[in-house]
Amino acid sequence: MARLALMLKAKKTPKYASRKKNRCLVCGRSRAYIRQFGMCRICFRERALLGQLPGIKKSSW
Repeated sequence: MARLALMLKAKKTPKYASRKKNRCLVCGRSRAYIRQFGMCRICFRERALLGQLPGIKKSSW
């Protein structure tokens, strides 16, 4: 879980666009961010396994 201060700081619009930091909308994690879904890999996997993400299914080969 990210610190609350960092999550609030990321929500504000920065002075320059290049300073924007992508964070997970669910937990606030900054690393392993998936842009298409707006969340980190951990939250993405949890929701995919629960079937909450349409069009995503667990691969097996």
